[in-house]
Amino acid sequence: MSTTLSPILSVERLRVKYDLFEAVFDVSFEVWPGEAVCLLGSNGAGKTTSLRAILGALPIAGGRVCFLGDDTSGKSPGAMTMRGMIYVPEGRELFPSLTVLENLELGAITREARARTRASLELACELFPILAERRMQLAGTLSGGQQQMLAIARGLMGLPRLLMLDEPSLGLAPVVVEQVYAALGRIVRSGTPIILVEQHVHQALELCQRGYVLEGGRTVQQGSTAELAGSDRLRSAYLGVN
Repeated sequence: MSTTLSPILSVERLRVKYDLFEAVFDVSFEVWPGEAVCLLGSNGAGKTTSLRAILGALPIAGGRVCFLGDDTSGKSPGAMTMRGMIYVPEGRELFPSLTVLENLELGAITREARARTRASLELACELFPILAERRMQLAGTLSGGQQQMLAIARGLMGLPRLLMLDEPSLGLAPVVVEQVYAALGRIVRSGTPIILVEQHVHQALELCQRGYVLEGGRTVQQGSTAELAGSDRLRSAYLGVN
């Protein structure tokens, strides 16, 4: 990485507790401008918990999170979102009784994003043409794959300075996964920084430049995705094999 740049996101020794249970106790990673990074590991490794804590949806028990050079301790999810940290959660969290178009428009939350709504809508429909066809359809009547496309597109409407994606392929048919990842590839190539949590490890490794392996609430390995693809530690942490 160039020494003239600073990370978009820097997470140092993050700790997160649920009451007395410490779910994350030593997670560290960075995301640099224009970079796609994946967090890999089995269920319960601390990936989603880490994302939610970074966003401010869970209290941080220890460690440090810096976004765009500023310590974000105690910031609310709303404040983080307004600064450009856009989270597309597992489960999508759309407004089912609103149309596709209305869901998209709600994603443009800042003044700058609202001023660029038209261009962002054009991009969303270019990435996911089905959304243009279904723009007046209620979001709750879409298929699971179409809802996932809508959730990602709604995130882009906020002009993310960092796009965080949590299990974007969960529950989708293989052909839909390919469509979603083709769009994510275009988003990455456009220069939008991405952090990805994904159970489909091969998709994640193909999309991202670097990755971190989480195991039992801590970061146990990091490297380029090419290096991680042949890692025995990744096989052990992610697949549960030795």
